[in-house]
Amino acid sequence: MQTVLLILFGYLIGSIPFSYIAGRVLAHTDVRTRGSGNVGATNVFRTSGTWAALLALAGDLLKGVLAAWLGLTLGGLWGAGICSLAAVLGHCYSLFLKFRGGKAVATAGGVVLFLMPKVVIILLLLFIAVVCISRYVSLASIVVALLLPVIALMLHNPRQYILLSVLMALLVVYRHRENIKKLRQGTEARIGDRA
Repeated sequence: MQTVLLILFGYLIGSIPFSYIAGRVLAHTDVRTRGSGNVGATNVFRTSGTWAALLALAGDLLKGVLAAWLGLTLGGLWGAGICSLAAVLGHCYSLFLKFRGGKAVATAGGVVLFLMPKVVIILLLLFIAVVCISRYVSLASIVVALLLPVIALMLHNPRQYILLSVLMALLVVYRHRENIKKLRQGTEARIGDRA
């Protein structure tokens, strides 16, 4: 029963569509119909401006932190993994947006921030470096996702967190499959491009 509750609470927390809310409230924009159509902070930035994007990013990070904290508090290491993964899935397939959602980067980032703070510092530096060099947020997200389990393992995190890292990385890469096609075709939008 506890596992079921952790999955349910995690999923509901993750389903809160902060990017959609931020776009609606601050820019009167439905991000699902603008730009890439993705319900995430990058698309909010392109379609609704900096403040809306910062609010969306903060909300999505907070979802990950809250789910990880709740899972760890109620269910230990396995509970943290279960509740966190449910929140990331909730972000991707939101109950409130007809099971549409974002690409999991910020919510997964919040999870890692809470559970593995040393890992998040390294990944953040790598993310910034890739964005500065390439100007592709999607490429930075994919690179960081692929390196997450490797760095989590290198820093001797618990096996539950390493398994969670693998699952979140797979989900992030899967959610970026269209971006991967566009990167290969040279049609992916760079940071600073407006919708």
